[in-house]
Amino acid sequence: MKILHLISQHPESTGSGFYLQNIIRQASAAGHHNFLIAGITGDRIPEIPGIDRDCCRFVRFAEGDLNFTIPGMSNVMPYPSSRFDSLNAEQLTAYERAFAETIRHTALEFSPDILHSHHLWLASSVARRVLPDIPLVTSCHSTDLRQFVQCPHLRERVQPSCLKIDRVLALSHDQAEKIWEIHGITTERIDIVGGGYDKELFIPGIKAQAPPISLLYAGKLSLAKGVDWLLQTFARLQDPGLHLHIAGSGSGEETRQCLHLAEKEGSRVTVHGRINQQELARLMGSCHIFILPSFYEGLPLVLLEALSAGCRIIATDLPGCRELLAGAGPDLVTFVNLPALSTIDRPDPKDWDILQTRLAAAITDMADRVRIAPSPSLAEISRITSVFSWQEVFKRILSSYEKAMVG
Repeated sequence: MKILHLISQHPESTGSGFYLQNIIRQASAAGHHNFLIAGITGDRIPEIPGIDRDCCRFVRFAEGDLNFTIPGMSNVMPYPSSRFDSLNAEQLTAYERAFAETIRHTALEFSPDILHSHHLWLASSVARRVLPDIPLVTSCHSTDLRQFVQCPHLRERVQPSCLKIDRVLALSHDQAEKIWEIHGITTERIDIVGGGYDKELFIPGIKAQAPPISLLYAGKLSLAKGVDWLLQTFARLQDPGLHLHIAGSGSGEETRQCLHLAEKEGSRVTVHGRINQQELARLMGSCHIFILPSFYEGLPLVLLEALSAGCRIIATDLPGCRELLAGAGPDLVTFVNLPALSTIDRPDPKDWDILQTRLAAAITDMADRVRIAPSPSLAEISRITSVFSWQEVFKRILSSYEKAMVG
């Protein structure tokens, strides 16, 4: 099968980029032919495992096809970016035209059997208009649903064509419901394929005896991810036996705010910056507790990676987190309840103190468990993570391809 993959942002960054890479890797291993269209910045050519450079075409932002920085699916990205809600009409038209031309020319060159795009957003909408006769499946990553809510002026550019996508791939049952509620795409055209992790890379590490107890956050340095909440809570915990590691990057004022809070804690916090998957696996293997303080998530696969590396987990009580870690015992996972949010991804300021109190209690409790036993039960970890593999995810995706091609 000849598969044309489409993602509008850097394919080697963010969760959707790693998801794309694993699909390409699995498709290549199964003998399928892959071709990739992606957005990049200038001449920054990414290396994507499983696909040759000759089988990639790029829409270049900033010093390329388009003279503005690449708009991110999140408002804070791990590289310089703009925001969809700040693009003017001329920039939006140029954006759509650049992707349309690249998609059209690549389809003529590659003659794909199927097109697999990422995000129910502008690039997927363009692809449907440009290639109406080629089966199209689109993976939703939740950030696209958030963009749809935050950018009501762009809905007419997105929704009519997205309603014509053959199959939509959801990460979770909760996300499938949101796709139906937001877009009106019938559940008969939504397949829940889930996500996976690299079980060869993320393996249990040897956890050192406490103290210190190593806490870890990995992801974008943004307010929607709750990084400021985590750092302010950590500042309240004057436990000299705790050390916080922050891995990830971002751009703009939100990232600077997070870095300032980390700097105020001095040697109690280590900021690693942006690291690759191999470095992340090693860091997770050495840390005791992984914390995901997000206010908005789809299916956070980083939780599977941290769990597989032997970390205990503290996560906000979001549907995607629950769906991944259902059945985990209290020695392994603690969920932090969130109040009703004032926006799609931020709490009301009046709830800030109770949020910090809840997170502090979760960290203290989990730290006490680490002092008793640095490593949790590997048998329980295996019970939860064994059902998640990219091989199984790709089998479900391949089934969706077949449904789309049958029509």
